[in-house]
Amino acid sequence: MNIPASIVIVGLGSGDENQLTLGVWKRLQAARTLYLRTAHHPVTAWMESQGLTYRSFDFLYEQFDSFQDVYEQIAIQLVRHALEEGSEIVYAVPGHPMVAESTTRLLRIACEARGIPLEIIGGESFLDQAFLRLGFDPIDGFALLDATNLTHHRPDPRIHTLIGQVYDTFTASEVKLQLMSVYPDDYEVVVGHHLGVYGEESIAQVPLYELDRIEGYGNLSLIWVPASGDDQLRSRSFERLHEIVAILRSPEGCPWDREQTHASIRKNLIEETYEVLETIDDDDPDAMCEEMGDLLLQILLHAQMEEEAGAFDVFDVLETLHDKLIRRHPHVFGEKAAADAEEALQNWNAIKLEEKRSRGIEPGRQSQLAGVPRDLPGLMKAYKLQKKAAQVGFDWDKIDDVYAKIEEELRELKEASDEGREGELGDLLFAVVNLSRFLKIDPEEALATTNRKFVDRFGYIEQELRAAGRDITQSTLAEMEVLWQKSKKLS
Repeated sequence: MNIPASIVIVGLGSGDENQLTLGVWKRLQAARTLYLRTAHHPVTAWMESQGLTYRSFDFLYEQFDSFQDVYEQIAIQLVRHALEEGSEIVYAVPGHPMVAESTTRLLRIACEARGIPLEIIGGESFLDQAFLRLGFDPIDGFALLDATNLTHHRPDPRIHTLIGQVYDTFTASEVKLQLMSVYPDDYEVVVGHHLGVYGEESIAQVPLYELDRIEGYGNLSLIWVPASGDDQLRSRSFERLHEIVAILRSPEGCPWDREQTHASIRKNLIEETYEVLETIDDDDPDAMCEEMGDLLLQILLHAQMEEEAGAFDVFDVLETLHDKLIRRHPHVFGEKAAADAEEALQNWNAIKLEEKRSRGIEPGRQSQLAGVPRDLPGLMKAYKLQKKAAQVGFDWDKIDDVYAKIEEELRELKEASDEGREGELGDLLFAVVNLSRFLKIDPEEALATTNRKFVDRFGYIEQELRAAGRDITQSTLAEMEVLWQKSKKLS
């Protein structure tokens, strides 16, 4: 009787024949057609001694450059063989078919698409031997990571970490580098080869920096990174930072931090922002790293206050930002296109308008000047207000008109009474900001450059006077002017 085409995936266990389940062994014996992903497995020789014949896909590893390509080809060939033979095919894989076995995932997809029945029969995985031989209980918490894809996962030091697929020394070296971003170089880790295989098992405990100096890496190798209660190992973790801020604000925390409110530390947020900007202007990476941390602390403190009030927490902030970035970049994460930065900005602005409408805000009914933050520094705010007004044509026709306006405002300032000077000075500054727009110069940056120049030149005066044994408070304006002119020639 012809059996319909089907595929059965069985697990060979991670060691010798003693790890084969009775159910798997019966299916292997009854198989009309048996394929192995690889014949490089401790149980293979015993299978041959029992008279089993098989075909392996080891030849594909030589034909393709990546494991993923090999696995995809195995799935393709198994489906084709099943359809051509019109019978049940048994496909045996190392360990358990559902643990770190890519071909199982690919076959589940392919068989569903082609209507081929698929059966999966488990076997002992390398995890069973890891728990047994390394001696830790998985209920304490553990993570299973793939050595070939470790860059997408950051280990949590609080739980045990098992790393499989450590095929060779090169892979072990890559694992070492990734782990060193979390653990100290001398952190003790364990390397296991052929766990549970009589006469071949090897277990070695080594400091992390020696991980790629161990010999014997292959298909049956893994690395165990034991759990640790040392919170210092989580110093690069956002979750730990959140915990620290919560502790500072707790009844057992810092009295000063507990007393703070949004209003009391409002100015700190502004000050820390400007300190970050200073490090950027100075092109000082070390200082930039520190000051960005101080700025992040302000965000965490404000979020913690809202968490205590039950409004939101910092992880809600992260989620909101995550969703916004995905939503506003459809040319990256969606189907829209953006040939250049201008088109990307147009996409961004169009989506912002849709977001406002979804919140019940009709952009057409808002002021053209809406969206400029109320508390921006004066020059920056004037610049943004003028740009928004210019978008609807409320602007000077040519730069000569702007120069004329500056001269007009300067005359009015000179003629103003004491009470009116503040307003006239503001008008003059506003007109100068208009000129900066026409010149395509950011007024805030221009003034910042001048401020730095003034500090450098004034510092030169102080330095020269000290070198001459003089104090700046004792010097005359004429003396300082001479040094000022000298400093201008140096900068």
